[in-house]
Amino acid sequence: MELRSERGNRVVVTGVGMMTPVGNDPDSAWDALLAGRSGAAPITLFDATDAFDVRFAAEVKDFDPGQYMDRKEVRRTDRFTQFALATAEQAMERSGLKDALDGLDRARIGVLIGSGIGGMATFEEQTKVYLERGPGRVSPFFIPMFIADIAAGQVSMRFGLQGPNYATVSACASSGHAVGNAYRVIERGEADVMVAGGSEATVTPLTVAGFSAMKAMSTRNDSPATASRPFDATRDGFVLGEGAATLILESLEHALERGAPILGEIVGYGQTADAYHLTAPAPEGAGAQKAMRASLADAGIGTGDVDYINAHGTSTPANDLNETLAIKKVFGEDAYRLVVGSTKSMTGHLLGAAGAVEAAVSLNVCRTGRIPPTINFENPDPECDLDYSHNKVTEREVRYAMSNSFGFGGHNVCLTVRRWEDE
Repeated sequence: MELRSERGNRVVVTGVGMMTPVGNDPDSAWDALLAGRSGAAPITLFDATDAFDVRFAAEVKDFDPGQYMDRKEVRRTDRFTQFALATAEQAMERSGLKDALDGLDRARIGVLIGSGIGGMATFEEQTKVYLERGPGRVSPFFIPMFIADIAAGQVSMRFGLQGPNYATVSACASSGHAVGNAYRVIERGEADVMVAGGSEATVTPLTVAGFSAMKAMSTRNDSPATASRPFDATRDGFVLGEGAATLILESLEHALERGAPILGEIVGYGQTADAYHLTAPAPEGAGAQKAMRASLADAGIGTGDVDYINAHGTSTPANDLNETLAIKKVFGEDAYRLVVGSTKSMTGHLLGAAGAVEAAVSLNVCRTGRIPPTINFENPDPECDLDYSHNKVTEREVRYAMSNSFGFGGHNVCLTVRRWEDE
């Protein structure tokens, strides 16, 4: 078995943790996705009165942070950090890494967790305190609860991990960058293990008001569960979601030495910029094309090798059209052989956490040969004419899968993963 590629260490995934609007662990989330279950519903995290144009979101349900930390920690952490700690705990346990830590070099284990916004609920709460009660009443924990890097810091402190540690902030590409950069860290030999992913908890009044002002979100208040409808002709915007996912990345050599379960291999990473517009994608997804081509080249494969793409697929008119055009440009005739799915039809858009969740989904697709549906398809769009696995589970052998993540500011990430085959 080759432990290294031409570029360096081979990198495998040995554990996953997930906290999503459709399930609070990897197994329940996967079952819900295969069942085509929507996580969108009226907002409960704040009073979304009629003053809000959008009054629904895809919230994480029945989350008890007390399962993962004590009461003092709960009071001193934002919800996005709580999600990150919860999913890191799940992933560490499932990989067998938590019980193995005492026999490992913790300086060779790092943490890289992205977030597009960070502790937005804390920011809004403390801004209100400042405005109503003055600067002397602002919490001393405000800054360390709010900053986007604190999830990575908290996870490293929880497990005593002393390797590379930082956060990526690139809007909705944040955790795609986090997983991709963690892959590079291990490939280069700077660490043996990286705890990588993303977390977001932005179902808050100011976030909803801001995205509403941009006209970016669906306004189907009368039918939240059918609002996210990627690639459908009547799509009218994304559904705001929240949650997190954490992946344990290891060098193949390290994973084999400790007998870790191997869920799949990361083989390609492409990252580009549109350099075009604050929020709109470049025409024909030009930057997305470059990211996908770079990821294919990094993996050393051709378009005919890929069977599934977990699309960014936000359910906005511009994204879905331009992503479809980008896939056609990159894959040519092979585009019509692919399945291009959007699990955001069920989870909503988890912003900075989306890339990690969807990378985990892509690994599961390779492992199981089952592709979750893209739900809520009712009206064909002649310009979105690929196989989106609309309203059904598609069963097929998938050796290579790609996961796309694009962010405001023109950030593009494409990860390529491969089914693990015992060599």
